[in-house]
Amino acid sequence: MSYREGFLEKLGQTSPTPYLLDIVRAEGIWLFDRNGKKYMDMIAGVAVNNVGHSPPEVLKAIHEQVDKYLHIMVYGEYIQEPVVQFAEKLVSLLPEKLNCVYPVNSGTEANEAALKLVKRITGRTEIVSFRGSYHGSTHGSLSVSGNEVKKQAFRPLLPEVRFLSHNSLTDLEQITSKTAGVILETIQGDAGVRVPDAEFLKALRQRCTETGALLIFDEIQCGMGRAGSLFAFENYGIVPDVLTLGKAIGGGMPIGVLVSAQENLHAFTHSPMLGHITTFGGNPVVCAAGLATLKILEKTDWNELERKGALLQQLVSVHPEIKASRRAGMMFAFDMESFERVEKVVKKCLEYGLVSFWFLSHPYSFRLSPPLTISEAEIREAAEIILRSIDETA
Repeated sequence: MSYREGFLEKLGQTSPTPYLLDIVRAEGIWLFDRNGKKYMDMIAGVAVNNVGHSPPEVLKAIHEQVDKYLHIMVYGEYIQEPVVQFAEKLVSLLPEKLNCVYPVNSGTEANEAALKLVKRITGRTEIVSFRGSYHGSTHGSLSVSGNEVKKQAFRPLLPEVRFLSHNSLTDLEQITSKTAGVILETIQGDAGVRVPDAEFLKALRQRCTETGALLIFDEIQCGMGRAGSLFAFENYGIVPDVLTLGKAIGGGMPIGVLVSAQENLHAFTHSPMLGHITTFGGNPVVCAAGLATLKILEKTDWNELERKGALLQQLVSVHPEIKASRRAGMMFAFDMESFERVEKVVKKCLEYGLVSFWFLSHPYSFRLSPPLTISEAEIREAAEIILRSIDETA
């Protein structure tokens, strides 16, 4: 049986049309398949490989930890040096009120924990989210996500979830003393890179403070430098009560992180004890990789990143078939006239050795989220391939 056959017959599938790239090696922004063809990875595993594929610092940290020990106990019972070092480094980069870390295995798990935490702290039951949001695919995270097409086959979901319009100041009045928490992607990713108004985010922070609702910022996709700063909320002069991270923070290893004040996370320790548990959260190898990743990211030249992001947007947006574009740092959405046009362009790019993608909730756009380490020469090469693909599929 070939690997292709094994993939299709022995592994559960997520769609009827997977890319089926047979990748044997990855380095920087490049993927290499079994036949020796190389692909420019302009989605970075969907905003995961922000520091590139196989960064030497991350690989070194993984190798060193593997030689010491792997999993030794469920999270929360043993003191493990790489886990403590990872937490200390992360909180050192955050505002003072976000001073405690609960590591889990994925972004959606971090959001599940966040939903439990705000209910536990406030004693309330209502959760407020926003239309266009995507917070994950498990039951709780799906319940607070806005894509009804993805949700309808799995109902009933969580009760008492209210959806507001993104960027609507008047809708914020629906956050009340009954609301346990408000969850928002600081920049909506799956909706097609929707950047909020600063006025809206400040009003949201004020409304949560007034009503006692806890504000959760989901930066699983837009965090870790993706939006042009280490944390996307840094650009708005406000701080959430709870922060969820994932994807890129592991440098390619599976991780999710719940961050809040120590007194908040202490609520999981009693009434009931073990209010949140995870077997593999805080895995020492993953945390070693996460620590190395944070050390790389904190050295990023954000002005240079912004310059490169603006250049890529400009080069691609000149094509007349691009109806509009949206960007935050190295998150891009390019609108076309139809899903059919997007699909043809994405497939043609793949033929030319460039990996792009689309959005679940905004099919009229194709998405780009290259590694932050991409060079200007690579940006120009990618833009040429994309423009050629648009021309040849017209």
